[in-house]
Amino acid sequence: MTSLRQRMTEDMQVRNLALNTQSSYLQQVSQFARYFKRSPEQLGPEEIRAYQVYLTNERKLAPGSVLIAVAALRFLYKVSLKWEWSFDEVIPAPKKPQKLPVILSPEEVLQFLGCVGSMKHRAILTVCYAAGLRISEAVCLKPTDIDSKRMVIRVDQGKGQKDRYVMLSPKLLIHLREWWRMARPTDWLFPGDIQGRHISKDAVEQICRKTHRLCHIPKPITPHCLRHASAYCTTFQSCSF
Repeated sequence: MTSLRQRMTEDMQVRNLALNTQSSYLQQVSQFARYFKRSPEQLGPEEIRAYQVYLTNERKLAPGSVLIAVAALRFLYKVSLKWEWSFDEVIPAPKKPQKLPVILSPEEVLQFLGCVGSMKHRAILTVCYAAGLRISEAVCLKPTDIDSKRMVIRVDQGKGQKDRYVMLSPKLLIHLREWWRMARPTDWLFPGDIQGRHISKDAVEQICRKTHRLCHIPKPITPHCLRHASAYCTTFQSCSF
């Protein structure tokens, strides 16, 4: 590990950035250095500009993907290297288009969930929909996070490393109790194939893609789409859960 990489890692750690953010920033800076085959300490505004043009025009990355690279480079040069630039000018951020999410109807959600073969996979995707959880939050649930007395679910260290509670609907509780009675999970509500670990995001997303092919719904369906559908149903009071 180079001294600069070590310093950047430590700077992110003392600021308590999420592990995924740390990994992503290091990857982005590494790709930037490999592109020029030089240390970022030897690169400046012209190289940064050329790299952003490369990401946009040659790799044709979406603005959201370019924004990740921008955030990583801004952290590197502003925090770790402490270079006093006008960062909005030297490392400009592309404007991200505001798009409306694709919304599944309650009927489409039920059709989709009905095609999920495994009770565990159906239960976790139902949690994403009925409780509006991100998949990264749903996979980390523990049996003790389900509070049937207060009818809430505790989300431990969700996005932004914040704890919060979300409402637990009676129908979702029925689904979760059915799953618990069948599997009797202990450490994690949705254990993975590896002993002592919860199911991975990738495994759930793979099941989601497989089920999407089976249910013949033309709209794109991901765990995040189910979360959006939950917000829609809450707003219009049409959620069947």
